Amino acid sequence: MAEEIVNRVALSKLMVVDLEDYYPEGERFVFDIKEWLYEGFVLREKEFRQRVKDYDWSQHQNQFVALTCSSEAIVPAWAYMLMTIALEPYVKKVVLGNLEALETAIYQDIIGKLDVQPYSDKPLIIKGCSHKPVPTNAYLMLAKRLKPVAKSIMFGEACSSVPLYKRK
Repeated sequence: MAEEIVNRVALSKLMVVDLEDYYPEGERFVFDIKEWLYEGFVLREKEFRQRVKDYDWSQHQNQFVALTCSSEAIVPAWAYMLMTIALEPYVKKVVLGNLEALETAIYQDIIGKLDVQPYSDKPLIIKGCSHKPVPTNAYLMLAKRLKPVAKSIMFGEACSSVPLYKRK
């Protein structure tokens, strides 16, 4: 008679934390200001301010926006600040940088607000595989946030995890 297969992972107290579950929906947009610069390199204040004034910022409604400049131009901080002020009524979030910097900032907000009490004194596994663009920094932030409450933390999948932390 064959033995019944028992799923020990399902019966354990191990809790899986999947950052993909917290991934917020919304379009991501990289706004490259290179085209707003004279010859792609020189910011002319009067012209730049006019571009900001004339641009239809509402087209970025509910987007997550990364402001960047793909040329090697030196862009003063006030230029990005002016754009951020124009974007603020419409976007969910705006950052200076690339898509990875944007995703990291999004997850920083999410992890900062995460209720960690359900994970108190529990063995945890932070799921490692994801189909959505979860940045590596998010895993670091999550581990730091969970360490004070977790009994133990592992990374990966239940069948092949890497131990990271065990409370003494």
